[in-house]
Amino acid sequence: MTPLDAPHTPAADRYEQLPYRRSGHSGLQLPAISLGLWHNFGGIDSASQATALLCHAFDRGITHFDLANNYGPPPGSAELLLGQVLRGPLRSWRDELIISTKAGYRMGPGPYGDGGSRKYLLTSLDQSLQRMGLDHVDVFYHHRPAPDTPLEETMEALAHTVRSGKALYVGLSNYPPELTRQACALLRESRTPCVLHQPRYSLLERQVEQGLLQTLQDEGVGCIAFSPLAQGQLSDKYLSGAIPADSRAAKPSSFLKPEVLTAARLQQLQALNAIAQARGQRLAQMAVSWLLRQPVLTSVLIGASRISQIDEAVAAAGAPAFSADELQAIDAALAADAVA
Repeated sequence: MTPLDAPHTPAADRYEQLPYRRSGHSGLQLPAISLGLWHNFGGIDSASQATALLCHAFDRGITHFDLANNYGPPPGSAELLLGQVLRGPLRSWRDELIISTKAGYRMGPGPYGDGGSRKYLLTSLDQSLQRMGLDHVDVFYHHRPAPDTPLEETMEALAHTVRSGKALYVGLSNYPPELTRQACALLRESRTPCVLHQPRYSLLERQVEQGLLQTLQDEGVGCIAFSPLAQGQLSDKYLSGAIPADSRAAKPSSFLKPEVLTAARLQQLQALNAIAQARGQRLAQMAVSWLLRQPVLTSVLIGASRISQIDEAVAAAGAPAFSADELQAIDAALAADAVA
């Protein structure tokens, strides 16, 4: 029996590891830390290592696994991998898991593999369910706005996924504030309220503070932040200014480009790291704790390639609250020689 087949017995104290937070005004609760399968869970990655990460995350109270139709690479392979795990080690625990997926980015050729049309969204969800071997997901998101499709059509497609029993809840990702308000109103009219919004949010990328967080608060929608380490910048890998050979910035296909790590950015990171050390945290942990201080934050969506990264994020969720002086020092560090 291989690791992909052997049943997993989860830790008995798994629900004591993390706080759980309500998703906006809904009854859905998520762990403060969720695991994203954007990287390290594709067809080019080690299936046994990915399985170990998923099982360990569950042991630590991380019940939410987040995907999209195009996660891999190749696209779709992360869902296939999770399907193997759900049929293998975690097959007895589906009802304790929150599985989310998305559609909205390019997944296939022609006009039916991208965007926000009813055709694309409903077909994509069917394909995702087939890859994962599920009859429903817990949350289905529209991954990004689609200007060439009426918003009414996209939101009605999301509502249909709940009425059809193929999703329990719906969410939005990468929607700006005003479009979020409009989308939430349409979903309420369909009696399928939006429960989650997934934006990019980190110490280094704070655009959501310019209206989106207040919008989510007003609309009763939970926020789950992705890229909390700004594609790894807020790890401690780059503090010396060097690009480690095994780091994300060293990969040609990476979203994190070495030219982003300017002298000014390194100065910011080093100043933030000093604050983290004074708090008894690593920089990555402080970045997660800082996000969780926001009342509207339901969860922080981490990536992981090592078990230690999961453990550090779980510890960050239980870290002491920030003092006013610490928050002021963080803002000052970010303002100093700010990177354009």
